[in-house]
Order: sequence, then C-alpha cells, then structure tokens
Amino acid sequence: MKLFRHGAPGRERPGVLDGQGAYRDLSDIVDDIHGALLTGDALRRLRDLDPSTLPALDPGVRIGPCVGGVGHFIGIGLNFADHAAEAGMPLPEYPLAFSKAPSCISGPCDALSLAPGSREVDYEVELAVVLCRDAWRVEADRALDHVGGYCLSNDFTDRYWQSHYAGQWVLAKSAPGFGPLGPWLVTPDEIPELGDIPLELHVNGRVRQRARVSGMVFKVPELIAYLSSFFHLRAGDVITTGTPAGVGLATGEYLKPGDRVVASAGVLGVQRIDVVAA
Repeated sequence: MKLFRHGAPGRERPGVLDGQGAYRDLSDIVDDIHGALLTGDALRRLRDLDPSTLPALDPGVRIGPCVGGVGHFIGIGLNFADHAAEAGMPLPEYPLAFSKAPSCISGPCDALSLAPGSREVDYEVELAVVLCRDAWRVEADRALDHVGGYCLSNDFTDRYWQSHYAGQWVLAKSAPGFGPLGPWLVTPDEIPELGDIPLELHVNGRVRQRARVSGMVFKVPELIAYLSSFFHLRAGDVITTGTPAGVGLATGEYLKPGDRVVASAGVLGVQRIDVVAA
C-alpha cells in the first residue's frame, strides 16, 4: 500500500492511493497514518479495503508529511562511501547518528523558506524508514520485523551552522522545512528489493545526486540493531539513512531563493520543493 496524509499543515488526514494512482480519503476508516497503524489489526483492515470504494480527493490537494506523531527523528551521516570522500572525511567505523527536531518535518511539496541567518543550505536525498513496533536491543536478523514502511526524505542542512556551532548537527538540520517526508509511505510488501530503489536529486533541472540504496555502507537492519542497542526506539520513529555524493558541500553551490529541488526514489515517489526567502 501507498499511504499518505492530506490537508492543511497540522490538520492532515489519512489517505491511500488506489490501483490507478488516484488519491482516496481514509478519514472514515482510521484517524491518521502513524507507526502503530502499520501493524496488527489496523493494517489488516486497510489491506482488506477496496480503495476504489473510498471518497476520491481532488488531485490538487496538499500532500503533507506521510507519517504523523513522529517521536525520534534520527539521521545517519556519511553512510555512502562517495559522500564521505567528497566531504573529506573517513568512513565511520560505526553508524554516525544524529537527531533532527521533529518540528522540521514538512510535506513533500511544501516550499522551503530559508531561515533567518541561514547561508549555506544544502540538500541530501535519502531513504527514510518508519518503525511500526518498539525496538530495544533488536538483533539485525529480526530488525525488519519492526519496519512499517519506507518513504523519501531530504535531509536539508545548513553547512555553516553545522561547521561553526561546536559540531552540533541537530542545530544545522532542524529548521522548519528541513525534513520533508513523502509523498507517501510505502509498506514493505510493495518493495521486493530495497537496494534497487534509485535515489536522484535535481536542482533547477540539473542532476546533482544519483545512486541506489544498495550503496549504503550500513544497511537498514544494521542501523535499527545499532540504534536500538543504545536507546529504546518507538513505533512511529523515523530513521533517515544517509545520502550519496553530489551535495552542495562538495562544490560550494548552496540553495538560494528561486531554486527548485526535485528529489525522487522510484516507488517512493517525488518531492518538488521551491526555495523561497524568509
């Protein structure tokens, strides 16, 4: 299934794509798309639905972030060898984890308003993982049992803030709009081979990033096992798993008002984000 959330910011309602890719409303069936929905009876009830019987939505409806009620929003740095190389940094021996404030989460086509004082805002196309079960000290061979779905992410980062504020990445990665998720959350049964998902990002029509998920150094099961060995992950937590080479940090070409960022990930859909002045 491809699940999404629609409507005004902060008042999103649940939806599902039908077999023809049309938007259908789920408001009479479930209250929201969140981690706990993605397992057990609630998910089975959704699978038994015929989406064509649900109310159709206007194709122009705003699509919000594809999951609500996010607790932890965790990023993984330097998880592609080519990105570590372009950043001039060694590959980490263990996953390099950091937090993003959940308040930075936005919709896949919401404008990115550059925060006051920002000056080197960068893009990072990534695969994100949404958990459907709590996880504490989970072994890698059982980790995927805790995944409720996957979505497209863009880990926007202000490189100036990242470099000049005591290395506190959370400050550089948490401004409003710095965490778009979606357009939809895809359940694992619709992704036969996760590594085959292509990651691609364009700025103003020019390709900046192009890779496959298979290029990640630490794969999804390893990441869940590693993180859950240090703290208790909860259903609804989101892990965004790292970006390939091609970011603005390597060239000094950062985002500015008037730019359009288009990120895509095959079955996970497309984000189209316009950069605007604060």
